Amino acid sequence: MFYRENGQFKTSYAADQQIFPILQDRWAILGILAFAFVAVPLFADEYLFRAILIPFLILSLAALGVNLLVGYCGQITLGAGAFMAVGAYAAYNFLVRIDGMPLVGALLLGGFTSAAVGVVFGVPSLRVRGLYLAVATLAAQFFWDWAFLRIKWFTNDSSSGSVSVSNLSAFGLTIESPTEKYLFCLAVLVVFALLAKNMTRGAIGRQWMAIRDMDVAAEVIGIRPMYAKLSAFAISSFFLGVAGGLWGFVHLGSWEPAAFSLDRSFQLLFMVIIGGLGSIMGSFFGAAFIVVLPIFLNQLLPWLGGLVGVAISTAGVSHAEIMIFGALIVFFLIVEPHGIARLWSTAKEKLRLWPFPH
Repeated sequence: MFYRENGQFKTSYAADQQIFPILQDRWAILGILAFAFVAVPLFADEYLFRAILIPFLILSLAALGVNLLVGYCGQITLGAGAFMAVGAYAAYNFLVRIDGMPLVGALLLGGFTSAAVGVVFGVPSLRVRGLYLAVATLAAQFFWDWAFLRIKWFTNDSSSGSVSVSNLSAFGLTIESPTEKYLFCLAVLVVFALLAKNMTRGAIGRQWMAIRDMDVAAEVIGIRPMYAKLSAFAISSFFLGVAGGLWGFVHLGSWEPAAFSLDRSFQLLFMVIIGGLGSIMGSFFGAAFIVVLPIFLNQLLPWLGGLVGVAISTAGVSHAEIMIFGALIVFFLIVEPHGIARLWSTAKEKLRLWPFPH
């Protein structure tokens, strides 16, 4: 017996079980977006915006870019920070050298510049893989760290080596207060997350996953490895370039090459591993974990030290943070390679809180 309810045809219990969680997830996402756009700006304070929410949104976008390349296409990268730097400095030069250049245009052009650079450094993926590819992408990190530090043209001949931007605006709206910066970053993240979700579900996403699972078999069935790998590097670098522009323009305001060092590349890779490889949601989980954990430890460890009568220094907290990061990465690689996203999916399957309509 076929019948239609809420715009979806129900044919069997098994089909219902597949359809209903999709409706739940969509309503949950809409609820989260409504909360993020409406409730958070009303109740969050300036510290929450600057220390947690804005960094979380921008790093989520960067983690999405890394996840498209590492999680979906299976191409390892240790140069994500370099591509963020390329996007930030390219956007800065477009903004200061072209009169009337809008902020959004500069960010997108910075992303396209980063994509072009990503294709160049992605060429080795056609011949090498694994550790050798990681070293090739690491070369991009060292090269661009040196270039932005030594070539004064990138910094508009700044004597200090740092650059700064101010009086930001987009579509006639100012982006100066923490609330305005948060809403702007949130809007950009929502657009790019939808773009990433549609790409991973489309033909290009299936090609990436085929290359990731077995590139020889993918080539046999007609997938071109060169197109799939280079497109993954280009799109990943585009996401990273836009994220780098947001990190420099919106979050920092003034920055130097150290803001996009090798530590940033490792941080983004840790986000993807802990959050979940090959999962859009995992990018958000990983970014939230990496952003919130240091703040949590900075409050928790001194408090625990006070309970037992032991003073814990700031350096001790920093060392404990690194140790916990390492332990968690080992834990997820051994126990749950798919990260927090897989744990979340398992919890949703086991805890069905809403009864299925009959």
